[in-house]
Amino acid sequence: MYGNSYNCIYTYTCSPSGPHQYPLHRNVYNTPPFTWTIKKNFKHFQELHRDPPEHTTVHQPITLQPLSSGFLIDSLAVMRTRVENTSSECRLFRIRPGESSQRMSSKKGTKQQLWDPAMLFIAYLTDYLNALLGKSLYRNYHAMREFLDVSQLSFISDLGSKGLEGFILKRSGGHRIQGLNCFGHHQICYRWSKRWLVVKDSFLLYLQPDTGEISFVLLFDPGFGIQIGKKGTETKYGVRIENFTRALTLKCNGYRQARWWGQQINKLAEDHGKEFLTVHRFDSFAPVRERTQVKWFVNGATYFDAVADALMQAQEEIFITDWWLSPEIHLKRPAQNDEWRLDIILKHRAEAGVRVCVLLFKEVQMALGINSDYSKRALMLLHPNIKVMRHPDHVSSVVFLWAHHEKMVAIDQSVVFLGGLDLAYGRWDNHEYRLTDVGSMEPEPQNRPTDGEGTDVELDVISTVTQLWLGKDYSNLIYKDWVQLDKPFEDFIDRNKNPRMPWRDIGAVVHGKAARDVARHFIQRWNYTKTMKSKYKRGFYPYLLPKSMSTADKPHYIVPGSHMATVQVLRSVDGWSAGCTECSILNAYVDCIETSQHYVYIENQFFITCADRRTVVNSIGDAIVKRILQAHRNNENFRVFILIPLLPGFEGNIEVGGGYSIQAILHYTYSAICRGDNSIITQLKETMGDNWCKYLSVGSLRTHGDMPDGSLVTELIYIHSKMLIADDRKVIIGSANINDRSMLGKRDSELAVVVEDTELVNSVMDGQPYQAGKFALSLRVDCFSTILGANSTSDIDVSDPLTEHFFEIWNKTASTNTTIYDQAGRPKPSLVYNETTPIVPDRKL
Repeated sequence: MYGNSYNCIYTYTCSPSGPHQYPLHRNVYNTPPFTWTIKKNFKHFQELHRDPPEHTTVHQPITLQPLSSGFLIDSLAVMRTRVENTSSECRLFRIRPGESSQRMSSKKGTKQQLWDPAMLFIAYLTDYLNALLGKSLYRNYHAMREFLDVSQLSFISDLGSKGLEGFILKRSGGHRIQGLNCFGHHQICYRWSKRWLVVKDSFLLYLQPDTGEISFVLLFDPGFGIQIGKKGTETKYGVRIENFTRALTLKCNGYRQARWWGQQINKLAEDHGKEFLTVHRFDSFAPVRERTQVKWFVNGATYFDAVADALMQAQEEIFITDWWLSPEIHLKRPAQNDEWRLDIILKHRAEAGVRVCVLLFKEVQMALGINSDYSKRALMLLHPNIKVMRHPDHVSSVVFLWAHHEKMVAIDQSVVFLGGLDLAYGRWDNHEYRLTDVGSMEPEPQNRPTDGEGTDVELDVISTVTQLWLGKDYSNLIYKDWVQLDKPFEDFIDRNKNPRMPWRDIGAVVHGKAARDVARHFIQRWNYTKTMKSKYKRGFYPYLLPKSMSTADKPHYIVPGSHMATVQVLRSVDGWSAGCTECSILNAYVDCIETSQHYVYIENQFFITCADRRTVVNSIGDAIVKRILQAHRNNENFRVFILIPLLPGFEGNIEVGGGYSIQAILHYTYSAICRGDNSIITQLKETMGDNWCKYLSVGSLRTHGDMPDGSLVTELIYIHSKMLIADDRKVIIGSANINDRSMLGKRDSELAVVVEDTELVNSVMDGQPYQAGKFALSLRVDCFSTILGANSTSDIDVSDPLTEHFFEIWNKTASTNTTIYDQAGRPKPSLVYNETTPIVPDRKL
């Protein structure tokens, strides 16, 4: 009855006070209570007793008497006497409420239950264990930690509940990696290794027993599943745990143990990580997050400024991923010193103990000159806490054409910036879109004092250097692409002869659970890259752990000016980039267009769409055609505004034909808009003739200024935004261009968020009162005001985008600006669609 096969269930609580304190680190007293269950039989108690801690000569060990039959009879008799004296003694046995009724027949009396030999034996072992835990020497002993199934990761509140832990045997291999990197990850040749398994609310991992180093992390995802037994695991008493990236096989001592591990892991995943086990709206990995703080940014000036402030608030982790990153970029300008330079900020935070993880796109050097190798070396030389990975290795991954195009900065997995802005040269700009920056001495604005009679007093003019774009940051990528990036403060184009190209872009910041979703995506990519590339397997590059959603709504920092809204994270990923396939950004774009009621406004760097099922596959253009035709049939007032750059951002002179890339992109852009049977305008004309002009406007942006020698110069404003606004209620902001590379999921990796307003304000739509979203309305008004120059005049009202009067102003401004710039002899190509009137909105002159 009391043999080694007898299993006892114990439940212990780790709390700031009480007999079961279990301090694993110095912050344990600031953590909430942790409750967990351990399953042990009597042999585990014997092993614990036979393995006392060192230095027992100084500390008197606690003795456990041999469990002979005479000792058991005597012990049980004493305990029975204690129980008969007072039934209240039962709470000393640490029996959980209701447990006695489960273990003993209900027909027995109260006293019979309390002195039942099995329960008295459990009480004896419980008192023995409590006595051990009362001694700090025993409490912190490694054998006790193993007995209680605890590790250094057990009581970290940001990782969720205590979870499930214990020693296992795991089989090597099982990784699902494409290309030549699969060598060494297969299941043909394998070995068994003893590891400490930790199962949390949304992931599991195993540690090296001797060092405590995390050897692998498996995230719960829709591909998660568990199989038990030899048939499913090819191992006797095996447990197979799999997700999209790996099939992990464990080996147990018997079928009961295998079934217990499998059931407990599956129960933990279902109870606490269920939202990660299914796909959600738009087939996204992330669910819809309500009551999320979110803020938009137009242009790099405000975005970079907010990123700088947030980075300085980092306490634990900083995650950055970019298509291109320039370490020496200044985040706040004008830069009077290096205080707000990106690399200096990261160095300061790393010195404060913050772990900085940067994941960069590894370019094909013959095709791109972004020099990610220099960026990596420049950052990693700053401090050991800064880790930088590059991906992919093109040959071994068999990935030559696709890129990691997403842009993201995460602070403590609680605040995340994302959108179209890389932390790189040429991206910083504001609503002025200046063309020149020669660093002239300009007077500093100041109030002039007056004498007693109100006459101005003459003062010496106080001047300061107001240069905003230093070195390589002053750029015009059509004149000349970036070169010699390892010399960041040397100009590569002549500021006195060539204007810079203004850069228009959109970004956003999200907090709370949505931020945790984005951080989880980064962690998935980081861990996948570490597993895939052998050079990153050493301990210098750590596995990252996603924080629990249970603590997500308590960020220590919120970006000022944020709005409350509903947010969902979207992405484009494939097996080469993240180990799974998803195209939720495309699904969201199509849905927002098809379900829009009043208007759709799109700003994007590219517009290559209208599926012909041969060269172009994404259906965003087809969704636009479908929605306009619906409005035409129902005689609805509906608008579609599209803004794209006048020229692709590649070096080349369009006046002499330009390069191959420029010609190719212009060809596909025209094919989507106005040329060929599949173009938007051609499809609309088949049904409504020239009435398509009532519904659709396509345009670009250009500005003008004076060069240092006084000559007039004009230049296009490069639209790098990736944004959609619908009905002043919904907004999509991200890194995805409107082309197949970004949208299909099987090519470039991308990130985006769809924001749906919950805070409504009074507005007007088509001349009628309308409840608009606070987030979407403010963003659309800012965009329209800047484009039409409404901030400098009261003659233009952008509050209602649907009226005939506003649409007339929009088109008239476009037509007037096009004519003026044509007469100036500068803009090429001319966006005149067939015989139609050119529709090229521009900043008002």
